[in-house]
Amino acid sequence: MAHVAVAHPNIALAKYWGKRDRGRNVPAVPSLSVTLGGMTTTTRAEVADVDSLVVNQRPQSGRPVERASAMLDRLWREAGRDGPRPHAAIVSTNDFPTAAGLASSASAFAALAVAGDALLGTALGRERLSCLARQISASAGRSLFGGFVELPAGDAGAEHLPARPVAGVDHWDLRLVVAVTTEGEKDVGSTEGMNRTTETSPLYEAWVHSAPSIFARVKEAVLARDFDALTAPVEQSALVMHATALGADPGLVYWNGTTVEVIRAVRKLRAAGLPACFTIDAGPHVKVLVPAAYERAVTEEIGRVPGVLRTIAARPGEGARLITVAEE
Repeated sequence: MAHVAVAHPNIALAKYWGKRDRGRNVPAVPSLSVTLGGMTTTTRAEVADVDSLVVNQRPQSGRPVERASAMLDRLWREAGRDGPRPHAAIVSTNDFPTAAGLASSASAFAALAVAGDALLGTALGRERLSCLARQISASAGRSLFGGFVELPAGDAGAEHLPARPVAGVDHWDLRLVVAVTTEGEKDVGSTEGMNRTTETSPLYEAWVHSAPSIFARVKEAVLARDFDALTAPVEQSALVMHATALGADPGLVYWNGTTVEVIRAVRKLRAAGLPACFTIDAGPHVKVLVPAAYERAVTEEIGRVPGVLRTIAARPGEGARLITVAEE
């Protein structure tokens, strides 16, 4: 019997960058994201002789398989099951660029948490699944929920730290236009980059100190549906996060030339009276947030920036969910 789940990536409007406890993936700062409908990870899991993982039709080995196995192990232990865990064959497909700063690990592990929970019969519930997914990929804890979602900072050793819904899918009719600037994978993964920043950047403590107040401003603006109030803290969160990473040794440069040009284009749009703001995760793509009524105009302008390969438009989406239980 195969179990199929879908999940969507999420983009943090108030960024998560840095861990207080690496072993449990406890965030050092609070974050707030929007789950993105229009970009989807589909994950199929079925019992097999050994654990295996295929991503976008490419068989995986080493660390990716270990992380998938660790997700299933956490489900099994959390449910208090005795005996060896059944092995699983996992097949995961993304319809958006993978490992390129578009939160593919968030949707991947959220979908695996749901599919694995069904496969193993652990019936843990969304809040516990969020805790377990967060321990593998912190942002995955947020993709268990739809709409606007927060993940609190935690103390070292914290076990129970799920993401929490802030506002539903229909709370605010926004669009997020992704300017895709490369189809390749980034050189330094988020986990490695985050650890390097924590260990070596002289700006890291300033980031940890300032991030909670930026988060509070983002949350207040989201709840009030106040786009003007949202713009400054969203952009500040992204820029301070990247400044902190640039200060690492060696410095982490996730941007490319097109990234900078899209930032400039967004600022020109805003100066011309179009409401738009940008955010950037650990990768070169720029995400442009706009009220729905301005989606077409902003997308057309962003698509004209030299170096932008294509754009992807997304709206607030649903949380991770099971879609199929198929007899083989």
